[in-house]
Amino acid sequence: MDVTAYMTQVGQQARAASREMAKANTGVKNAALMAIAAAIESQRPALAEANRIDLENGRANGLEPAMLDRLELTPARIDGMIEGLHQVAALPDPVGAISDMNYRPSGIQVGKMRVPLGVIGIIYESRPNVTVEAASLCLKSGNATILRGGSEAINSNQAIARCIADGLEAAGLPHNAVQIVETTDRAAVGELITMPDYVDVIVPRGGKGLIERISNDARVPVIKHLDGICHVYIDIEADPDKAIKIALNAKTHRYGVCNAMETLLVHDQIADLILPKLAALYAEKGVELRGCAKTQSIISCVAASEDDWSTEYLAPILAIRVVDNIDAAIDHINTYSSQHTESIVTENYTLARRFLTEVDSSSVMVNASTRFADGFEYGLGAEIGISTDKIHARGPVGLEGLTSQKYIVLGDGHIRN
Repeated sequence: MDVTAYMTQVGQQARAASREMAKANTGVKNAALMAIAAAIESQRPALAEANRIDLENGRANGLEPAMLDRLELTPARIDGMIEGLHQVAALPDPVGAISDMNYRPSGIQVGKMRVPLGVIGIIYESRPNVTVEAASLCLKSGNATILRGGSEAINSNQAIARCIADGLEAAGLPHNAVQIVETTDRAAVGELITMPDYVDVIVPRGGKGLIERISNDARVPVIKHLDGICHVYIDIEADPDKAIKIALNAKTHRYGVCNAMETLLVHDQIADLILPKLAALYAEKGVELRGCAKTQSIISCVAASEDDWSTEYLAPILAIRVVDNIDAAIDHINTYSSQHTESIVTENYTLARRFLTEVDSSSVMVNASTRFADGFEYGLGAEIGISTDKIHARGPVGLEGLTSQKYIVLGDGHIRN
């Protein structure tokens, strides 16, 4: 296969479909989502068979158990795909919403209208259910999408793609509005991220290596985050019970997620009270603690290295630093954070406001676990990912993050004098 020619054709088809999607009304888009859900329900045996082939191939190729688990389409995960489509259909449609409309002295009205981005390329690994999540969000936001899943899930993704195509056709939308890249040749990714004529934005979902490669090589804007080095700072004026609950949940609720706490900062004057209680709870959960010299003088833990402050463990490991004050905490966070999610535990309103203002991350919290940094928890519904960039979308990226705004001007024969 000539990968360049193939990807060019995919890009041209997506661009043409994006113009049709931009005109689709909410009812038609919702009808397509419901039709896709019905197609998935009716094609459960075919999806299971395609997934069985991928799992067999994965085992033969030595895929790790964790990767095989992510690859598997269990009945519950198929249920989740169907439920997700229903949830996206129920979300408000951002496209066409007009805001900030006002009269200018000239008599014209100026405002902003939400519009689709156009064509979104999504590159992801392993989990075939991402195919449905990504397609549904792009469809509802009026975009066309090109999906490039991992080669290990090629049969599952193609089976899902057939359900999506059936649903689009049933609703009268172009089947090329959602295209699955059919080749497993890695050169296809290189083509996809360097086609600015056909692709408006790239969203990579996967490990740090994948995202770094995409970010370095892309000629198309990328919505992404590399790491989730998240912090909780327990202030001198924290409620101890709240602090312990939040610090325990932020680390141990789930380990392998980007919004899990990786570094705990504790004010020097409350450390003797808080750390022994937390250390006992972390020990029960099997969490390895790595601390600064002051932390080591209070609890039993190994010495933290400089690298620990900038490491995303995604594991039951936690770095702990005792700090002199909120200034030191903010300085540490702004130095080592990946600008994902940070939280302060304090009863002092003034310090909470300072933390919100001065910490430079995409989500900043007061008296809450970092685990809330999630599209569903924020009321966005499904999300395409988390962005730590500062342009366009920042934080959890839901439907609105897959749109942009254009200025609109209303006049009635107005001319500029």
